[in-house]
Amino acid sequence: MIHKILLGTYTRRISQGIYQIELDTTNETLENLALVLAETSPTYLAKSKLNRLYAVTSRNDQGGVSSYDNENNFLNAVTEAGAPPCYVAVDDERQLVYAANYHKGALNTYKIQTDGSLEAKSAVEHKEPTGPHKNQDHAHTHYTDLTPDQRLAVCDLGTDRLYTYDISTDGAVEETAVYVAEAGTGPRHLVFHPNETTAYLFGELDSSVTVLAYDAADGSFTQKQKLSTLPADFDGENGGAAIRISKDGHFLYTSNRGHNSIAVFAITENGSKLELIQIISSEGDFPRDFALSPDDAYIVCANQNTDNLTLYRRDQTTGLLQMIKKDIYAPETVCVYFE
Repeated sequence: MIHKILLGTYTRRISQGIYQIELDTTNETLENLALVLAETSPTYLAKSKLNRLYAVTSRNDQGGVSSYDNENNFLNAVTEAGAPPCYVAVDDERQLVYAANYHKGALNTYKIQTDGSLEAKSAVEHKEPTGPHKNQDHAHTHYTDLTPDQRLAVCDLGTDRLYTYDISTDGAVEETAVYVAEAGTGPRHLVFHPNETTAYLFGELDSSVTVLAYDAADGSFTQKQKLSTLPADFDGENGGAAIRISKDGHFLYTSNRGHNSIAVFAITENGSKLELIQIISSEGDFPRDFALSPDDAYIVCANQNTDNLTLYRRDQTTGLLQMIKKDIYAPETVCVYFE
């Protein structure tokens, strides 16, 4: 079987935009890398149910989000002065797109027009106190995506906070709850368990995963467990990056930039407990992102600094990974998106 994968990239050195590569599960290969769209530093990608593509963009010293139709024809770009966002997500029900802007500490919402193009609607900047880490000089919004009950969860690395917002169909947001992580955690990304009442918060700055109970009554989060994604004897520099969960809710995966590895956790007690069961090399430098294949049988990991992808076979019973291909060329890749 062939799975098509879009690759979002930086275009600082050799990349030219958004690429596509194919995962051949019969031969267990990644092949046929091709440039799909010329775009400036499309570092995160998301698609709607209508197969329209939304990508981070930088244009004329402004940052924002570009939109493309289901045949990859450019529709429009909504940009503003300053650095671009670092994360985009699509809300098909409300026909909205959300973006997290790390440099501005902001959440942006955009309305999807009839043709799939975007119109800017609202922006919220975080002003809360920041944490003690050197990278927490000000608010740094890093993730914004939907909760199972269709609220909006927003991670801010700078303020050590996970915000929950209610959202209107016109893109207006209203804060309903705030979880304050341990100082210096640096909340980066969040994933939910299939039970919809448990979430896992990845701390970039202290390389941690925090197990959170989610209360749909008020959108609040409560800490249940916190543990490291690194070996006990590692004392080098590291930054947590991507976090993914298997569809059956039995295993959690995180990537470590610095230690250059993927950590594997077994999930028990209906999502509320994690146990570290494997740490495997990313076979490259700076594993910024990775993704599970649609059948959960493979993981594709992107190493940003060494311009390579690594392919792992995943044991769906044990959750353990086996590296089967490495050094697959893909320039400056920072987002892995199965179409």
